[in-house]
Amino acid sequence: MDRLRAEEIASSPKICNVQYNGKRIFIQHVEEGNDVARVYYLDDPANEFEVQLSNLREKK
Repeated sequence: MDRLRAEEIASSPKICNVQYNGKRIFIQHVEEGNDVARVYYLDDPANEFEVQLSNLREKK
């Protein structure tokens, strides 16, 4: 996923269908200066972690 799209999704009020390793995630924010996002799985919001944007997939 490219950085601009990840930032759009993170700032959007609606939940987009974004996946990491085949599971839906929520993008909290995109880190400044690198291509990393802070995310959590929708079914496990207490477990936040960072992922490379290149590993995220948006399903339409």
